[in-house]
Amino acid sequence: MTDHYNAFEMFVTVPTADLAVSVDFWTRGLGFIDLFTIPGQLTHVRRWAFQDALLVPGDRPAGTPATSVSFACVLSQVDDIAHACAALLPGCTTGPRRTPWNTVELEVVTPENARVVMTAARPLDPGSVEARNLRAAGFDIPAE
Repeated sequence: MTDHYNAFEMFVTVPTADLAVSVDFWTRGLGFIDLFTIPGQLTHVRRWAFQDALLVPGDRPAGTPATSVSFACVLSQVDDIAHACAALLPGCTTGPRRTPWNTVELEVVTPENARVVMTAARPLDPGSVEARNLRAAGFDIPAE
């Protein structure tokens, strides 16, 4: 018998010294929901389908790791996420910034010192620098 999966899930495990503070930040700041909690052991948060994180007891790293985890969002959510996160943890956000690959990215350093990037696609203007860059990289972008 072969196991078949209809969907594939990826999640990040984030150690935290304070589960309650972490759950509050991930839900009120980053827009996740508390999918389920085992008190004192873990909280499974989810933003959209297959955008999951496990918050587990552990030591907070002294510094922010170079590695980041990215989650997709829609463009209209980026500023709200930035404001909500900054209200909960002043100074935790960088951006939002436009990228050469036609997205807007907001970097958030969570209370656990995790580096989370919220990324949103922008409407593509065929005459923009980004469209020209994508064409130059081999993407089939319609001309104006």
